[in-house]
Amino acid sequence: MAEVLVYVDHVDGAVRKPTLELLTLARRIGEPVALALGAGAEATAAVLAEHGAVKVLTADASEFSDYLVVPKVDALQAAYEAVNPAAVLVPSSAEGKEIAARLAVRIGSGIITDAIDLEAGEEGPVATQAAFAASFTTKSRVSKGTPVITVKPNSAPVEAAPAAGVVEALAVTFGALATGTKVTSRTPRESTGRPELTEAAIVVSGGRGVNGAENFHIIEALADSLGAAVGASRAAVDAGWYPHSNQVGQTGKSVSPQLYIASGISGAIQHRAGMQTSKTIVAINKDAEAPIFDLVDYGVVGDLFAVVPQLTEEIKARKG
Repeated sequence: MAEVLVYVDHVDGAVRKPTLELLTLARRIGEPVALALGAGAEATAAVLAEHGAVKVLTADASEFSDYLVVPKVDALQAAYEAVNPAAVLVPSSAEGKEIAARLAVRIGSGIITDAIDLEAGEEGPVATQAAFAASFTTKSRVSKGTPVITVKPNSAPVEAAPAAGVVEALAVTFGALATGTKVTSRTPRESTGRPELTEAAIVVSGGRGVNGAENFHIIEALADSLGAAVGASRAAVDAGWYPHSNQVGQTGKSVSPQLYIASGISGAIQHRAGMQTSKTIVAINKDAEAPIFDLVDYGVVGDLFAVVPQLTEEIKARKG
């Protein structure tokens, strides 16, 4: 069976959930070979093997942390040349898409970004994508070279499938451009204790109807009762009520959780583009004609200041 190269997203050896989802998809089209880079790379091997990696390639060098993405592209290219895979899968983060695009240019291959599903085809892997603000889905395949595909988080289940997970050191030669852009400082992001927005299984978002930053605690309380991430519409972010890092939409982040709860959000196309692929969508809005209701699985016509606290208390009561 052909091998599929999977780029590992990890933090000091802790593998992030989107990578485990990639391993599930990779097993549909071949045998996963994982590439882990930087500090803690070897520590990822046990988890990667548990989820189907037949081989784990590792490399650690200061260039991976001291400079921007080019050293990682050099390493991914080295892994590609060593493995000669049937496809290369990369998590669809901002950095992941840049790494994938640079690799595709280097190896003269086509690229598919933001796939939400992947299956084997007679002429190569077939990727499903959401198009036109997620109003349509399309099926695509790369017609030239080795497919390079980035996959959105929450696109596949995380499934255990124990494999050998043989660890091999990868020799990487860095090119002249690898040290072109140096990282001069880092500031840790303040932790809220909530899941990462793009990876969360549940997202609770607030919009213009929240009517002020001082009221977002209502949205946060519901999110915390569900173990969810907090999102915001562009209107709420533009008004200064919530940080841009939490914006869901065409000019913010795209999410695809199992459950998306939109409170006080009208459902403009800009917002829908970032959440329309969610598995189950619930909306709470006092305007019965709001466009968001055309999209939802469940809708509540009512004042969010009455509905959301009741929902939060009911969830707490059931959990308690």
